[in-house]
Amino acid sequence: METESTLSLERAHQLADQHALIERARRGDASAHRALYDTHVERIYRLTFRLTGVEHLARELTQDTFVRAFGAIDGFRGDSAFGTWLHTIAVSVTLNELKRRKREGARNAPLEDALTVTQSAPYSDPLLREKLMKAVNDLPEGCRAVFMMHDSEGLTHQEIAAALGVTEGTSKAQLARARGKLRIALAEFAEEWKP
Repeated sequence: METESTLSLERAHQLADQHALIERARRGDASAHRALYDTHVERIYRLTFRLTGVEHLARELTQDTFVRAFGAIDGFRGDSAFGTWLHTIAVSVTLNELKRRKREGARNAPLEDALTVTQSAPYSDPLLREKLMKAVNDLPEGCRAVFMMHDSEGLTHQEIAAALGVTEGTSKAQLARARGKLRIALAEFAEEWKP
């Protein structure tokens, strides 16, 4: 069994390796770009997919996130983890694209595709599942982003606040608002959830 000091030492080595990769990437080292990409691409894709619900769009936005990040890597100050910085960029890129599409009336984001692309969901009542996906899709963008980042990605309110450029209190309020709206939208199924 690993001790706490061994885990701390391991974490310190990982941070040093990450810092070295970032420094190499700043100098234009393509292998460092690739290593950073490989380390973070899956999590960024999951985030963009959960925010958009459209596989091809999530792939494009994931690529856009990395293009923007590597183009602005000199601006990474290290105040937060590199992954958190990437999340900030991914959320910004994604929300901007969704707003643009919404303005054009072209947004179509069914969350049911997420079940086949990400981990399989446990069996549930198809009507409940459909109603849940619709309720999540109908959340205001800010609430939806916080809900997906917190409850699906497991990010803390501090990480969400940094990624979205809001306060932790705003993140908590958006999550509470999202959960409240989902509770109302899914009220007819409440009896089925009781033990």
